[in-house]
Amino acid sequence: MRKLASPAVIAGLLSFNGGFVDTAGFLGLHGLFTAHVTGNFVTLGAALVLGSHGIISKILALPVFIAVIALARLAGAALRKREKPVLRILLSAEVTLLAAFFLLAVIFGPFEDPDTLAALLTGFAGIAAMALQNAVQRVHLASLPPTTLMTGSTTQATIDAVDLLSGGDPENAAVIRARLGRLAFSILYFAAGCAAAALLYWLAGFWCLAVPVIVGAVAALMRAEATPPRP
Repeated sequence: MRKLASPAVIAGLLSFNGGFVDTAGFLGLHGLFTAHVTGNFVTLGAALVLGSHGIISKILALPVFIAVIALARLAGAALRKREKPVLRILLSAEVTLLAAFFLLAVIFGPFEDPDTLAALLTGFAGIAAMALQNAVQRVHLASLPPTTLMTGSTTQATIDAVDLLSGGDPENAAVIRARLGRLAFSILYFAAGCAAAALLYWLAGFWCLAVPVIVGAVAALMRAEATPPRP
């Protein structure tokens, strides 16, 4: 049970959710990335050039993302002062946001225009959930790979694989091998989330968003000591 409740397992579940929510949001909200801020800059530029929908949601995605991270940081500090279980409370808050994303999407979707009020509120719920997940990972699971974006993880995994295969750093081979394992699993979970979201969205539309709510609830209920929070 201790192994099942390890921070690495929680991070794996969060990585799955990161890929799932980002993919479902992209498919259902006309190219809006709920977790990938860089992607929204790209799709915003494309929307401006092509004159397509979703300009407002993509412009507001970044400030919403930043505001939620700031609030999460302040909330975490306040909870620590009161000696509360910060990781579990923040993960529970993320589940609440994921549930709001799911309910809003099912009730008001599908969205022909992603810049309507209902679509914006739906997108912001998803963005807030992923912003909170980013903050939790960076502060409370900092020793583990990111759970919502894979560019840096893929780069480091490739470098580590090359070093191991070429014998370029034999003194640190054990450390590199352990890091590569963590990165590989994170990438695998994220990719699995992307694939599952694409399939389930095709089959069930926004009803697929019930999956990350359940997965997030499982992560929040796990009893595990987080890595020491970053100052």
